[in-house]
Amino acid sequence: MDETHLNLPLFTNLLILLVAAKILGEIFERFKQPAMIGEIIAGILLGPSFLGLVYRTEEVKVISELGIFLLVIIAGLEINIDDIFNSMRGRNIVISILAFLIPVVSGVTVAHYFKQDIMTTAFIGLCVAITALPVSIRILMDLGKINSAVGQKIISVAIFDDVLALSILGVLLNIKDTDMSVDAVAAAASFSLVKLVFFVLLLSLTYMFIRRILNKGNYLQESLDRLVSLLKGKEPLFALFFAFVLLFSTITENLGLHFIVGAFFASMLISESLIGEENFQAIETTTRNMAMGFLAPIFFASIGLEFSMSSVANYGLLFSVIAVSYLSKIAGGYFGGMLAGLSKHVALTIGIGLNARGIMELVIANIAYSSGLISSEVFSILVLMGMLTTLTTPFLLRWAFNGGE
Repeated sequence: MDETHLNLPLFTNLLILLVAAKILGEIFERFKQPAMIGEIIAGILLGPSFLGLVYRTEEVKVISELGIFLLVIIAGLEINIDDIFNSMRGRNIVISILAFLIPVVSGVTVAHYFKQDIMTTAFIGLCVAITALPVSIRILMDLGKINSAVGQKIISVAIFDDVLALSILGVLLNIKDTDMSVDAVAAAASFSLVKLVFFVLLLSLTYMFIRRILNKGNYLQESLDRLVSLLKGKEPLFALFFAFVLLFSTITENLGLHFIVGAFFASMLISESLIGEENFQAIETTTRNMAMGFLAPIFFASIGLEFSMSSVANYGLLFSVIAVSYLSKIAGGYFGGMLAGLSKHVALTIGIGLNARGIMELVIANIAYSSGLISSEVFSILVLMGMLTTLTTPFLLRWAFNGGE
């Protein structure tokens, strides 16, 4: 159906999208599956692929970007910077590197074999390599393994992979405006790396400043509580937190990196030990309510609106991307675990636990598609891959934790 045949008002579109997304999300939740799968399917059913009731207008795109913003903040709040150092400590670094490197190389190889352009090849490699930290945490919580030794290793490796993937995303988005010649790409990549290093140095200085404050006890928490009590406006704590996150997002945008890079790293700097458990829980709860209650379902449903199975003509690429996503990620975790001295069973469990792409992969695929860096066909392939790996990982991980029985 052509978009001109049905042109509903914005809030009617949002109403239809939200209701359908929440209903299908609820159905999937009841079957112990991530709600985002149902929300994407809602968008597919309502969009041009099936009913043609709703289209992804510019207004819906803006609201979707707000959903991306909040989802990335939630992911950042679930990470403590000290956890990143733990993922790089001792033999953990071997697992983290191989669990990222093997999928990247595998994804790039598949894309190159099917003669994709440079940017598409890079994004396929990146999407194959990433692990969705929020999804991994949710799966481990459902299985009651979040605090197990294996569960903690899965989380630490997922943290490393997400941080590295978003850093690479910033570099790739700087390259997109070049003429793609070797010299131009090398120059743009080098300049982008310099900007990324500058941003990391800024983060490091901020982190060091935070550590010094923490050494003074509850100084910042007490100061924050006093400031909040003086302010007469509504939700001052939430406003202060978002001003901090938006500051870093503005910095990364001005550096030519994507705003989600700044949002992700800024939210990682906020912790319970810094601002107090009560303040942290208030920020996390409010952010999560805004995201999961409204903006995230709209974002995932809008992905479904853009999904087009009819655009997928290269079934060889489709099946190869899906196959290499499973094999390379599990292999990366397995071989990394073996080199780190873990047993075969534990190494295999880690590899399976890292396999869910979910939120972060879909965010990166959406950014690439919105920026015109990948085609509708490749976007649809990456959406299918993200959905399948997220749907199957809970079953595979439960099998692995039960000893492969």
